[in-house]
Amino acid sequence: MTEVSNSKWYVIRAVSGQEAKIKDYIASEIERLGFTKKLEDMLVPTEKIVQIRNGKKVSKERTYFPGYIMIKADLSGELPHVIKSVTNVIGFLGETKGGDPIPLRPAEVNRMLGKVDELSLSTEQMNIPYVVGENIKVIDGPFNGFTGAIEKVNEDKRKLEVMVKIFGRKTPLELSYMQVEKL
Repeated sequence: MTEVSNSKWYVIRAVSGQEAKIKDYIASEIERLGFTKKLEDMLVPTEKIVQIRNGKKVSKERTYFPGYIMIKADLSGELPHVIKSVTNVIGFLGETKGGDPIPLRPAEVNRMLGKVDELSLSTEQMNIPYVVGENIKVIDGPFNGFTGAIEKVNEDKRKLEVMVKIFGRKTPLELSYMQVEKL
């Protein structure tokens, strides 16, 4: 395994939205041509995001760097040409016309990998679909059916402070995103 010690991180530019498919295709092409010893790692950094659709939590993965695939390999000999010949691969990031691919600096790699680790470990990031002043309807809990206006959005707690009219008096309620829907 002395060959792998020459491997460095590179960035492959690819057609956006096709990263996972292209990554799999590159891996199978490298395997087919017998270059697996030169490939150490390949990844498409993604993050988990939670969106609220129709009052339901929907968790999905989003590509963190659209259009880029990270590869750790010894790019000597024919390997760069094999990768570039794969359909929907645009080329390597930072390469000059006809020149060799430029590896990432260690600081960039650590930041990138740190970001990837952080994203996979972090609690799911949530898109906040509500804004202050917006009218909402309570769909869960003891105030089900009441309508009101959002006074405050607390991102950390994932709660909304909603002003609701109860018996003709305005009353503040603290509700989670899941307990309300837009009017």
